[in-house]
Amino acid sequence: MHIPDGYLSPQTCAAGFVVAVPVLATAAARVKRRVRTRNVPTLAVLAAVSFLIMMFNVPIPDGTTAHAVGGALIAILLGPWAAAIAVTVALGFQALLFGDGGVLSFGVDVVNMAVILPFAGYGVYRLVARGAALTARRRVLAAFLAGYVGINVAALCVGIELGIQPDLFHDATGAPLYSPYHLAQSIPAMLLAHLTVAGVAEGILTAAVLGYLQRANLPLLRVNHPGVPVDAAAADAERTRRRRLRPGVVAAVVVAALVVLTPLGLLAPGGAFGEDSPQDLRAALGLAAVPAGLAHYSGFWHDVLFPGYLSGSPWTYIVSAVVGIVVVGLVVWGAATLAVRLFGRRVPVPPPAAEREDTVEQVTDGPAR
Repeated sequence: MHIPDGYLSPQTCAAGFVVAVPVLATAAARVKRRVRTRNVPTLAVLAAVSFLIMMFNVPIPDGTTAHAVGGALIAILLGPWAAAIAVTVALGFQALLFGDGGVLSFGVDVVNMAVILPFAGYGVYRLVARGAALTARRRVLAAFLAGYVGINVAALCVGIELGIQPDLFHDATGAPLYSPYHLAQSIPAMLLAHLTVAGVAEGILTAAVLGYLQRANLPLLRVNHPGVPVDAAAADAERTRRRRLRPGVVAAVVVAALVVLTPLGLLAPGGAFGEDSPQDLRAALGLAAVPAGLAHYSGFWHDVLFPGYLSGSPWTYIVSAVVGIVVVGLVVWGAATLAVRLFGRRVPVPPPAAEREDTVEQVTDGPAR
């Protein structure tokens, strides 16, 4: 879903930044007002996890690959505005440090994966989970649908953006200057990958994490669900599990395991649709020549820390994952902490006992089910 430089015209790239910049400015203002200091580490960890998730490429029936993003999950836990910031930082470092996604096309990538995906997913979640208790199974279903729908809406947008290029931007002979794929090719290709595989992966990831948090870390779920009722018996069981499992330790173990397993992303054959290098594209489509604009802009950004990491050794992939999550996590943590301290509301962290005294409502038969 990362669009490389050269596949989109400069006009399309500029339009992406025109949309992305004000949205991110609004997101920054919302986050610094709403995210409390004690939630900043969570935002940083989720941004790093989003970076990590996008390293797991999964094979698609047509021979290409795709990946989950984690945008819907972050939107459910901290809100869509926080998700926009977290995924944007992850995308930025993927492009700058690893060459995964373009720099000129960065604004469009942000709109697709950091704006459309989390907001569409969060809208679905709110619609399906409306009236359900925080511990209700319906919220797990809502989380799955949020991830599945969110990433597919984003994939549809990518297909449209790539598919309109040949009709809008071509030379005097009608030859495409940028993406050579027409809408009849790009939309089915993007939707096939995400309706069948990537969307399911995004949905399962989102539902699994929410289901785990329902059982072992309700305080994290309450951050973006103030006032949502909780079944008393379920809350009591959750407190017992939380004391036994220590969610922070579990999260650290899971992240470490994902880092070690990232080389599995190298096993998926082929690359993602619309992300071929100019020469690979020419060979795959049997083109007489690479589209002129694509050839011109494809090499815009060369100063990457790990060039070719996607085709490197497993150890290179693991090192890339470690560097990425550390850099992304520290940048989000530092920036969010500074913003909250300078501009946000300072909210004292309650003592541990207060957490055990949270108001818990017994859910009765009715809409709260």
